[in-house]
Amino acid sequence: MSVPILTTTAAVSALAAELQGEPVLAVDLEADSMHRYRERVCLLQLSTPDRTVLIDPLAGADPTPLAGLFADPAVRKIFHAADYDLRSLFRDFRLEVRGLFDTMVSAQLLGEEKIGLNDVLGKHFGVTLDKRFQRADWALRPLPAEMVAYAAEDTRHLHRLAALFEARLTELGRRDWAAEEFALLEGVRFSAGDDGPLCLRLKGAGPLDRRQLGVLEELLQWREREAERRDRPPFQIVGNAILLALAKQTPRTAVALAAITELPERLRDRYGRDLLAAIARGLELSDSALPRWPKSPRPERDPAAEARLAALKSWRREKAAKLAIDPGVLINNALLELLARDNPATVAALAAVAGLKNWQRRTFGAELVGCLQSPA
Repeated sequence: MSVPILTTTAAVSALAAELQGEPVLAVDLEADSMHRYRERVCLLQLSTPDRTVLIDPLAGADPTPLAGLFADPAVRKIFHAADYDLRSLFRDFRLEVRGLFDTMVSAQLLGEEKIGLNDVLGKHFGVTLDKRFQRADWALRPLPAEMVAYAAEDTRHLHRLAALFEARLTELGRRDWAAEEFALLEGVRFSAGDDGPLCLRLKGAGPLDRRQLGVLEELLQWREREAERRDRPPFQIVGNAILLALAKQTPRTAVALAAITELPERLRDRYGRDLLAAIARGLELSDSALPRWPKSPRPERDPAAEARLAALKSWRREKAAKLAIDPGVLINNALLELLARDNPATVAALAAVAGLKNWQRRTFGAELVGCLQSPA
């Protein structure tokens, strides 16, 4: 079946008019984050129960005429794993979504063992999606027919999946849990970015000394410039593990660079001079200019809080098993640790616990307080 692809803003405006009165839309998007330095939305998919339409922003089809529909809470928007999509839609087009229903969040709250779209569609409807193009370059034009078909399939089945999951959520008394999670998701946005040293955001850099951190920072800054110049994601230039190895061993010559086993020959041949120059800049930094890894003070041991935390984890394990839900979905470790430390004495006091959701407090508040007050 042919899927229309809208390539003009006028066509999107016409679609927005046609969709007036539609109570439910299924939505997805494809981006080029695996292939570009600055990712962007390359394709937007919309499905009603009767048809699917694709919108091509790269061809000039601005999706902002859909802003009214997307922001209307009376029109349900079904996504699967909405977090990234909502952030991307706001970043690229300032589109806000209200009336969200996320089938992946629903799957988590229902205790589905696997929550990927292909997994839940296969389990409940016997549908198998062709996932060959998950990491494809969606900026490619013209889009091959196989990629068009792949994109359309991602939203075609969401209507009946949402109907199934909503019925089960209602049956289990978890519909209000989902509603709160959806409302929280509607407000997610990409952060504006951190102007601090890149090295302080790199996993695995904590054990480095300050001089090594300075070398790593110069390597990361070089990689950012090279990635932007080539319009590629930084990881496609040189991987994090390689830069960490270079920062630790700080080779100063081509011979020493060749001895770095983590650095493939092809990257050494291509970037060897640049890497050595970045290392040299890091070694030349003054002591006052070197980054410093932030050290969090180690909290004093509190045996009473430890006992409360153990009681909370035991309660969570038993409750999660009874409800057939992942313990981390029921309530995460960070919240349990906060509860154990703050030790609220009443259900009303739970309202002041940052991050504890209303559905968790209403449904489990008395049990949580009971664990805290009688942790034996």
